[in-house]
Amino acid sequence: MDSQITNKKAHSGLYELAEPLIRWYRAHRRSLPWRETRDPYRIWVSEIMLQQTRVEAVKPYYERFLRELPGVKDLAEAEEDKLLKLWEGLGYYNRIRNMQKAARQIMVDYQGKFPDTYEGILSLAGIGSYTAGAIASFAYGQRKPAVDGNVLRVVTRITADDSDIMKQSTKKRIENELEQIIPEDAPGDFNQGLIELGAIVCVPNGEPRCEECPAWNLCEARKQGRISEIPVKTKAKERRIEKKTILVFSDQDRIAISKRPDRGLLAGLYELPGVSGHLDQKAVIEYCKSIGLMPVKIKKLPNAKHIFSHVEWHMTGYAVQVDELEKTNEKGFLFIRPEEIRSIYPIPSAYEAYMPQI
Repeated sequence: MDSQITNKKAHSGLYELAEPLIRWYRAHRRSLPWRETRDPYRIWVSEIMLQQTRVEAVKPYYERFLRELPGVKDLAEAEEDKLLKLWEGLGYYNRIRNMQKAARQIMVDYQGKFPDTYEGILSLAGIGSYTAGAIASFAYGQRKPAVDGNVLRVVTRITADDSDIMKQSTKKRIENELEQIIPEDAPGDFNQGLIELGAIVCVPNGEPRCEECPAWNLCEARKQGRISEIPVKTKAKERRIEKKTILVFSDQDRIAISKRPDRGLLAGLYELPGVSGHLDQKAVIEYCKSIGLMPVKIKKLPNAKHIFSHVEWHMTGYAVQVDELEKTNEKGFLFIRPEEIRSIYPIPSAYEAYMPQI
């Protein structure tokens, strides 16, 4: 199977793509901070942040992260709470944990210098073929493809390829086809061009802007009237729904938070206390008493929803003022001043709707 993938020639339409694509990219590319550098560390940070996060949302995180952790050594040595606080709001926290593992690999295996080969980059924790190809081509000018969802969409439309893009075999084949046509003198601009084309012209939702596309005359899906059918993508499983009641416990000075387990969803982050199910006010009062807290005042908070990749939290909430938080610690709560929570303790964005109470 692998040999068949390796030997497959690129679709004829792709051979004519490089020149118009690179010309278009150089004229129309967005000005983004990570495009102004060849530093592999900075490119790596941006690529990991951009996974599952919008470009505009990433910009302030990128600047702050590099200000606090400007190099591999700083990332390798950072304390976990600081690291998670810097990542707070970006979600998918395993990304930053893997980055620290990779930074420590670089310190040990590469004497602190970012690896300069595709194979070396690919060997790092949390880095797959897309990120390795992006760093290798953007930082080092190597002829390696960087195939993400945008690129899969662009290429399958140009070639009218109705293979399932969720299959690893489809991605592998397209990586191989692109590697054959990446120009020697501009691999970074070629890869960036494909990514940019998918982001702003050959878009995933709504009508693609075909009249602006440099591959307009090469696109088989357009010629065949099949743009709305391609790419073909297997539908993901439906997410599981979990109902929760979030409780913002406070006394005169402090708020109760707790640390999540080291494994599983949102591992190692801090959270507002909660219980399963949607509790009414009477049940909340009973729960408070059962853990040794005496409610003085209860206020209903808005309902909220947070979507993870495999689960949805449907939340209701209450602000519960108690006479004294110190009376209980059977749940392992930490009693922290609000300004410390905001500046030091990483609280995931799942609780965003309830953070104004802090």
